[in-house]
Amino acid sequence: MPLTGLRVIDLSRIIAGPFCAQLLGDMGAEVIKIETPNKGDPVRAQGAIKDGMSWYYAFYNRNKKSLTINLRSAEGKAILSDLIRTCDVVVENFRPGVMEEMGFGYSHLQQLKPDIIYCSITGFGNSGPYKDRPAVDFIAQAMSGFMSVNGNEGEETLRAGIPISDMVAGLYAAFGIMGALAHRAKTGQGQEVQSSLVDGLVSMLSFMASNYLASGRLPVRPGNDHPLVAPYGLFRCSDGEVAIAPSNDYMYSKFLSALGLEHLQHVAEFATNELRMANKEKIRAVIQEVIERKPKSHWIEHLNKVGVPCGTVMNLAEVFADEQVRHQEMVLDVSHPGNRVVKLLGFPVKLSRTPCRVARHAPDLGEHTDEILSAMGLSREKIDELRHLGVV
Repeated sequence: MPLTGLRVIDLSRIIAGPFCAQLLGDMGAEVIKIETPNKGDPVRAQGAIKDGMSWYYAFYNRNKKSLTINLRSAEGKAILSDLIRTCDVVVENFRPGVMEEMGFGYSHLQQLKPDIIYCSITGFGNSGPYKDRPAVDFIAQAMSGFMSVNGNEGEETLRAGIPISDMVAGLYAAFGIMGALAHRAKTGQGQEVQSSLVDGLVSMLSFMASNYLASGRLPVRPGNDHPLVAPYGLFRCSDGEVAIAPSNDYMYSKFLSALGLEHLQHVAEFATNELRMANKEKIRAVIQEVIERKPKSHWIEHLNKVGVPCGTVMNLAEVFADEQVRHQEMVLDVSHPGNRVVKLLGFPVKLSRTPCRVARHAPDLGEHTDEILSAMGLSREKIDELRHLGVV
């Protein structure tokens, strides 16, 4: 696998850091998750619990080993130091300064392992006036501008239903780590990698940001319409709604032909996309009158056949039963100890020669503590003593 032989220490918890480390594990890295004895990652107790396992936790922590260490103890810090000397990457998502307080800031990690790659994921970044503020996904969505462009104009702003800032920050962190590994392969030098929840979402503002920066005008919240293209959005059929996205003039022409509305091509107020945007309610009304005469299945088949993107809004039951999602193996059945099977989301990146795979189930708390400590040279007696003292 692409990252076979790479050792990662995952000091993170909740979502952003665990997701980053999970992505590395999916590509073959050995990921050792460090957790507090008798407690572990808070996500272990969140979400749907089935057969004693949080499936929420299982997704973000597959392909990992779990080692429990009390990092407030001198013995625990010594174990972590020895472990870091053997690893390539450290991932953490504490508040800025916490790693330094623990004695594991980047400068200290460099002393332990000069070519270490140290990745920190924060809410606002490791510097600046907000660096010490607590941050969660909701705050990041609010303060990044992301929420301000969601929803319908004149109504309250809306957050995304998923923890998107955590996911984006985790993706960027993994991307940064891969870049740092490529640099190290050429130079032998390690480096620090940083990502943050807010920066990640700001970078995703796309054409909304570009238009504002160019014009100084705040965008109007478009709801399900497109802010730059018309017609576009959800349309009522005889039995529900479909999403239709003729995103350029060529598709618009095909769309009109498919609806039997070719004459609209010659209507002056619809002649250009700019004019259609100015008159989008008018053109929507004409199109809506045709769409609502037939069911969703007709338009999905008919429009896609002529090259106009069209689909229906599916709930999760429909998504996970969908033939394309199943064909792409976006749901995996993973066996866990005790004859448990946990369903996890699949791999969105497909590699032809070195595909991602689930080599390890999400670990029980401390499941690999004895294995890892024994490999570090600690005796059975010493491990038992450390456990008795609450160090592991």
